[in-house]
Amino acid sequence: MLFVRYENWKSYLKYYPITTILFVANIIMYLVIAFNGGASDTSTLLRFGALTNVEGYDEWWRYLSSIFLHGSFSHLLFNNFAILVFAPPLERLLGAWRYALLYLLTGVIGNILSVAHYNRIGEALLTIGASGAIYGVYGAFLYIALLQRNRMDEASRKTVYALLLVGIIFSFISGSEEFKVNWVAHLGGLIGGFFIYGLMARILKRVRRS
Repeated sequence: MLFVRYENWKSYLKYYPITTILFVANIIMYLVIAFNGGASDTSTLLRFGALTNVEGYDEWWRYLSSIFLHGSFSHLLFNNFAILVFAPPLERLLGAWRYALLYLLTGVIGNILSVAHYNRIGEALLTIGASGAIYGVYGAFLYIALLQRNRMDEASRKTVYALLLVGIIFSFISGSEEFKVNWVAHLGGLIGGFFIYGLMARILKRVRRS
């Protein structure tokens, strides 16, 4: 079972350095926000990198910085739990730097599609969170479950399908008026993770053959 963690903390740090960095970075930025007005303060969120389509704050770096911000402790808890438990097998499979690239790229892709969607429907957007990148990880696992079945056991495949089913339902029915779940980022990250992992897998296969 890929998603059962047996490592102690020392081994975890050794085998999953990027996952550990992402986990800690989310906590640090949550504390930074909390001690500078809190996530309920829009100006604080914008100051520290929330993504928006509001003119004057639509800088490119927000597509990346917003991935590390969270709107509440529960938001942080759910996302960091997913990173801590479900992401490590992908880091071991891809290697640290390819995994980091997939995580960040899928988060950015989800954010780009979010801005495009809200611009299209003419609504203001303010979005934060690692969910797009986490769904990118799920997208990579979906590719493995469907197209690299020898790399994933049956129990892990069922876990991936269950995660996606629950996640998709949650994306459309959950969220408050203040912090609505960004289903576009989830879907964009999922699709991005599927295709980016597929591209990486093909490139690695060619490199190994040459």
